[in-house]
Order: sequence, then structure tokens, then C-alpha cells
Amino acid sequence: MTEIRVPTLGESVTEATVATWFKKPGDSVAIDEMLCELETDKVTVEVPSTVSGILSEIVAHEGETVGLDAILGIISEGEIQPTENNNGQKISSISNDKIQISNDTKDFENAPSAKKLMNENKINEKNVVGTGRDGRVMKEDVLAVLNSESSTNRSENQLNDQIQENEVDTSKHQERIKMSRLRMTIAKRLKEAQNTAAMLTTYNEVDMSSVMKIRSKFKEVFEKKHNVKLGFMSFFVKACCHALNEVPEVNAQIDEDHLVFNQFVNMGVAVGTPTGLVVPVIKNADKMSFAEVEKSISNLGKKARDGKLSMDDMKGGTFTISNGGVYGSLMSSPILNYPQSGILGMHKIQERPIAIDGNIFIKPMMYLALSYDHRIVDGKGAVTFLVRVKEMLEDPHRLLMDV
Repeated sequence: MTEIRVPTLGESVTEATVATWFKKPGDSVAIDEMLCELETDKVTVEVPSTVSGILSEIVAHEGETVGLDAILGIISEGEIQPTENNNGQKISSISNDKIQISNDTKDFENAPSAKKLMNENKINEKNVVGTGRDGRVMKEDVLAVLNSESSTNRSENQLNDQIQENEVDTSKHQERIKMSRLRMTIAKRLKEAQNTAAMLTTYNEVDMSSVMKIRSKFKEVFEKKHNVKLGFMSFFVKACCHALNEVPEVNAQIDEDHLVFNQFVNMGVAVGTPTGLVVPVIKNADKMSFAEVEKSISNLGKKARDGKLSMDDMKGGTFTISNGGVYGSLMSSPILNYPQSGILGMHKIQERPIAIDGNIFIKPMMYLALSYDHRIVDGKGAVTFLVRVKEMLEDPHRLLMDV
């Protein structure tokens, strides 16, 4: 008998919720085959089998909260011997004479919770894009389809129904979905940041003409040489790294009665996913070239969209950049990624008339917002930081000269 236990979940993570079991008692299991899925505060973790055999017992069921090293299930070990019974059904037997009858010969299955949701809502599996391992359809994938359909139905109802509000039975037009552990954690930490830090936001705007010209000039040769596209984010990462070096308190944090000044920059880049906002971290971004930054962003972004981020990808951030401009945001005040003391908000690039030396020019402008913890960063430091970022983006030669 082998006990399957909760694996190490990562720094500061002490518990998880059993989200989905891919196997049921009596099912045959191969080495490294996925048994279940755990949902932590930050990421989803799949638990593989360490032995071959039969899953004889599930100890922690779906929805239960488990701590580190807790027993999830028990496997009866042994070499699986596929045979057929008198009815032509495939069976798998092992040395302890336990038998599993199976009509399903697929290499993998969709998550049981996902199959249940699809059956209840009459959703065709072909209409759901699976983000789990090997393309498995997960519960979150089905929820994404349901949310999309709900939005469409709401729009159609608004156009076709002219019923008075006081005559509508609202219970028929509501959908209740249990919040995921990730969504609850996001809500908790955002509120914690508001309640703990003395948050203040300062704003500026930047003329993106120079960055756009450089990107347009070198994007083809850059992609050909480095096999990655040249985006705007690498310019902002490099500019922020230089500014953080000049204003180190923006790259610091409070630890009880101490100020901790980081001598490195681990740049968090906020990414929106179907299951919620995540912030993967580019480690030692201040030591990276433009190409290395772009490759890291591309890799982490893909892992985030596919639900493959590890705990190591998410920890250790010292400063964060959030780009609301990709969704069309013109201005916002980002909330700190606590306990970090600074976060830069990027926004939509929009042409606007700008007065320069008494003349009016049309320029591609972007509003910048720096939210900071006023307990650590004074107004002078925050404004200086944002001005330095603006200067380096408007004259990218400063990045090369480190001035």
C-alpha cells in the first residue's frame, strides 16, 4: 500500500482545497499519471501517482481542505495486467487480486467536476477548450463557457424583453457560482493591501513616439535574431529597473519594524486569465537584456494562460507592472501587490494634441500611474520615480547610457 500525500505547495502556502479527482476507487493507475488536482491560494497543483497499481481509497474528497503532507488517497501497488473477461470488457489486475473493470480506453479523462457541469448544462465537450494537462477540460473551462453564454443571454434578454422591472422574478435571471480559492484569495489580498498600506497614487503622461519608432525600426530583425517579438513591456521593465535603482524605497517593503531594501529587481507582471488575475515574476530583471525580458514575459504569459504557473513563478516579486491598456483602459489607480511598496499602471496609447514650445502637435500619449505605500515612499520619491520612467521612455537612449 502506498499513501499519496499533499506535495510541497510553495513558500508560505500551508493548505489547499481538493478541487478534482481524476480517478475513482478501483481505477488502475500508472506511474506519473495524474490522480487529483489541488487548488491553492495562488496556483493549481496536479498530484501524480508515484507507483503503479489500483486506487483503493480516496481519503480527502473534492471540496475538502488539506494541509501539507496530508493523505489524499491510498494505492495498492502491483504490476497491472490487462486482460478481458467473459463479456469482452477490459480488466486490470494486480498482484493483490484487486480488479478494475473499465470500458474507457482513453489516455486521459476530463475532470469529473467538468463532466458533471457539462452534463447538467447540456454543453458539448467539443465546444470547450481544455486548459488542463494534455488538453483535459477542467471545471474552470466549463465555467468560462457558462459565463460567456450568460453574458450573451443577458444581452438578448435586454433587447427582446420589455417587461417592467417590478414584474420580473429576479431569481430566474440570476446565476450563483461558488468563488474559486484563487478568486477569494485575490479579493482578500487586495482588501488587505487597502487596509494595511497607506496607498497613494501619482500620475504623469508619456509621449510614446520614440519607443514606437524604435520598435517599428527593429521589430523584424529583433524577432529574427532572438525568436521573440519586441513589445512595449520590455521598455517599461527596463525603465522601471533604472528608476528603482535611483529611488530604492519604491523597491522596498516593511517587515514588522524594519525596512527591507532589495538589492535586486524581481519584476511582477500582472496577467489576466480566465480564472483570475495572477502576477508571475521575472527574476533579476535588472540584469536582463531586452531579449531576455521579452522571452521571460512570453514564457510566463503562456504558462499563465495555460494554467501551468508554478509556485516558483509567482514568488519573490519586489515591484509590479500592470497593463490595463490592453483592455482599453485610459486611466486607473492600481492597487498595491502587498507587501510591495510600488506598482506602475500602464494604459492605452491614444493620440492627443500636445502643446510644445507654443505649437500644437498630435502625439501618441499614455497616462502612467504609480501607486505607492506612503509609509515607505515619500511624495518626492514617488514623483522622481515616475519622472525618471517618463524620461527614459521619451528618450530611450538614456537606457543605454544609464542616465
